[in-house]
Amino acid sequence: MSGQDAATATTTVNTTVTAMAAPGAEASEQQVPRGIGASVPAADTRAKTEGTFPYAADLWAEGLLWAAVLRSPHAHARILSIDTTAAAEMPGVRAVVTHADVPGATTHGRRIADRPVFAHDVVRHHGEPIAAVAADHPDTARLAAAAIAVEYELLDPVTDPEQSFGAPALHPDGNLIRHIPLRYGDPEATGDVVVEGLYRIGRQDPAPIGAEAGLAVPRPDGGVELYTASTDPHTDRDLAAACFGLDPDRVRVVVTGVPGATADREDAAFQLPLGLLALRTGCPVKLVATREESFLGHTHRHPTLLRYRHHADAEGRLVKVEAQILMDGGAYADSSSESLAAAVAFACGPYVVPHAFVEGWVVRTNNPPSGHVRGEGAMQVCAAYEGQMDKLAAALGIDGAELRMRNVLATGDLLPTGQTVTCPAPVAELLRAVRDFELPALPKDAPEDEWLLPGGPEGAGEPGAVRRGVGYGVGMVHMLGAEGTDEVSTATVKVVGGAATVICAAVDTGQGFATLARQIVQEVLGVDEVAMAPVDTDQPPAGPAAHGRHTWVSGGAVERAAKMVRTQLLQPMAHKLGMSTELLQIQDGRITSYDGAFSMSVAEAMAGKELWATAQCRPHPTEPLDADGQGDAFVGLAFCAIRAVVDVDIELGSVRVVELAVAQDVGRILNPRQLEARIEAGVTQGVGAALTENLRTVSGLIRHPDLTGYALPTALDAPVVRIVKLVEERDVVAPFGAKAASAVPVVTTPAAVASAVRAATGRPVNRLPIRPSAAVGTPNS
Repeated sequence: MSGQDAATATTTVNTTVTAMAAPGAEASEQQVPRGIGASVPAADTRAKTEGTFPYAADLWAEGLLWAAVLRSPHAHARILSIDTTAAAEMPGVRAVVTHADVPGATTHGRRIADRPVFAHDVVRHHGEPIAAVAADHPDTARLAAAAIAVEYELLDPVTDPEQSFGAPALHPDGNLIRHIPLRYGDPEATGDVVVEGLYRIGRQDPAPIGAEAGLAVPRPDGGVELYTASTDPHTDRDLAAACFGLDPDRVRVVVTGVPGATADREDAAFQLPLGLLALRTGCPVKLVATREESFLGHTHRHPTLLRYRHHADAEGRLVKVEAQILMDGGAYADSSSESLAAAVAFACGPYVVPHAFVEGWVVRTNNPPSGHVRGEGAMQVCAAYEGQMDKLAAALGIDGAELRMRNVLATGDLLPTGQTVTCPAPVAELLRAVRDFELPALPKDAPEDEWLLPGGPEGAGEPGAVRRGVGYGVGMVHMLGAEGTDEVSTATVKVVGGAATVICAAVDTGQGFATLARQIVQEVLGVDEVAMAPVDTDQPPAGPAAHGRHTWVSGGAVERAAKMVRTQLLQPMAHKLGMSTELLQIQDGRITSYDGAFSMSVAEAMAGKELWATAQCRPHPTEPLDADGQGDAFVGLAFCAIRAVVDVDIELGSVRVVELAVAQDVGRILNPRQLEARIEAGVTQGVGAALTENLRTVSGLIRHPDLTGYALPTALDAPVVRIVKLVEERDVVAPFGAKAASAVPVVTTPAAVASAVRAATGRPVNRLPIRPSAAVGTPNS
């Protein structure tokens, strides 16, 4: 492919992506709500409903080739030889690449670069990439990948994280990724009542509904452009550039439409082979992963083993918490260190605990790699400490909600890490709201109402076998990065002729940032027409789309840039009027003076002007946890309380979630409809973790890597969600005072559902997802 052809292909793709940004701007011209606090429709609504949203799987370029990746069928094996001859000689095959063809760094990783681009001496997990093929047809590419002959020497896989400590090293860095000991208070302290528990949390997959896909286009300067649904484009660019042996400015990542993400999308295992093949062939190369490849390739929630001992006094007040937390990081480190830090720091939950001693480990195994999934670390410990609170309540004969009320955190209290809770922490108010909310009516026994029973129509053996349970969960998450992460985002707001454009590399993964950015500019500048520029790495970095950080950091950058433009607009008027800009306000599309003597429409004031400003937002710094697990590691915290009502068939073990009452600490409601949708989505994901979602493995091999074997909640499984209270107590250090919305209901829901099943059955329920056998019979059966 000539340089001119490559440039043409690049232009074609760019035009396609740019065109997709227009529908959001067109929608804003209609008579719709506007500004902060309004239910502004999602920016991409029109594009998605009209079928013009730019999913990576739909992209095309002239001279396109198709890629396929050969993946290991084994969890642990030594590679003796790789023979690509048969694949390379197949008609239509343009290139075959292995580890020997990687020109730069042969390993990668967003946090620790320990993951090979292609395995070459040893395979460490099922599905690890071995080689990649580019061909003129997708079927040819897949057949060629299957024709690559790899000779393996099978090795015994290490699949039990407890055995990882004594097993031979699976990686040059060893098997231990991180160990965090947390010591807080007096180790000799004891309580009047002591309860113990052992809990296991399964491997939840992010299961992105949209296909994972990408397109790589070579550039005339010898570089490459990657079109993917990246959630962190600048990190992906730097990682790819290192592996390609190129300077970062010769690699450009263009973010195509992200079809929702509850974790890191477009794992580098998809992106890197694409770029290598494009550079090798000089042609655009596209890869659309199958569902099986998606399950094999991307990271999952950390399976976790938790041992707890809670001490309380006779009144039910916590005295000491002891815990051991062992997380399975899988074959490579990825974000395991950060996940463990959250698990250890929040091991006691949103409760006041005078003495805490927690040991946390995350280790390598030959299981699928674990990484960032919404609420990582916090979800696992929430299920365990709430199980302990239920045990304490039973041992003391105290109502579960009342026991929790006696121990909840408040602003000014200390976390076991020694950090003072300076943000709003209305935990008691949240718990009280769900406790006092009216309970749903009991189901009738009439045949026409059998669909209300667990298992759906004909699912319950007998209505008389159904028991109803009510349980509680109280959870917390941190916002933004932790332990010294430098959180910063940059945004530019440009206004030309009364139409505004926001340029920010913050990726909207479904959390609604594009909509929020429009609301901010509408609020500050009074303009109706606001568009988001497509995201690529030619823009300044905005960081990853995780922990609600774009609402805080990127939203803060957009607000500051918009206020700078506002000053540029108002200063000449204020000068003519002999007053400061603070005495002019923009409201309802008009600029007026404090005394009402001056009034002008924003459209008239903007006519013929081109104004722009760039600004950054950087929250206050944090610090790593020290050798005793102490330190101010988190910028902010968010809290949630959920009351779950479930019906359990104690003969079949089937569980129906009747209702989830949610009260959440949101700081400030920026978009009511969007906030409600985020909470409902988080709750539904939590129901999946509680009841159905578990990516099962046998000897490290993933069983049924498809949406038949992996049971996601459907619309029929989604419970009734009652948002009973949203506490708007603004965090003064956060832009707009808002808090992250979607992670904390994911964290809290599984604990609440498990608590309700315990109440219905009297059984311990110490494993997620809840197996039918855990809900069958009585405690003595």
